[in-house]
Amino acid sequence: MNELDLEKLKYPIGKFTAPDQYSAEYLSEKITEIETLPEKLAKETIHLTDEQLDTPYRPGGWTVRQVIHHCAESHMNCYVRLKWALTENNPVIKPYDEVLWAELSDNLTMPIQPTLDLLKGLHFRLGYIMRSLSASDLEKTFIHPSDNSEIKLKRMIGMYAWHGNHHLAHITSLKNHKNWK
Repeated sequence: MNELDLEKLKYPIGKFTAPDQYSAEYLSEKITEIETLPEKLAKETIHLTDEQLDTPYRPGGWTVRQVIHHCAESHMNCYVRLKWALTENNPVIKPYDEVLWAELSDNLTMPIQPTLDLLKGLHFRLGYIMRSLSASDLEKTFIHPSDNSEIKLKRMIGMYAWHGNHHLAHITSLKNHKNWK
């Protein structure tokens, strides 16, 4: 497999690109994508066998099961970061090692239904609070210590919508490649 093919498997929808302007329409569309991710993930995965769930979406990549659990973990962090940014002045967030988390036993063997249930409630809450953000709230920030970047909440909305779609595409691309229905 050449680098170009591997890059397409890693980023089936491309890398996140921030818009030039965060219009109300853009933000509403991204929040809708966040709100609907759990239903889309469930539709694509609930009928899969354990063997299919334990199939990596690319060579050296996570399994479908790990991807589902990762989405919940990542988006729980999103929720906490959102709350910190709304209640503290430009907080430094705590990063986590997603690769090590993905290797823990719950991500390797746990059934996906509890995680799909968690995502449903979590994404309802994310959408609910994101839709309530004022123009000044959208400008609030947090610091990511990995590179000391300052992330505005409006950018975070776009990033996490992309993140969910990115991992959903990992699953749908694998299903198409394997001809799984």
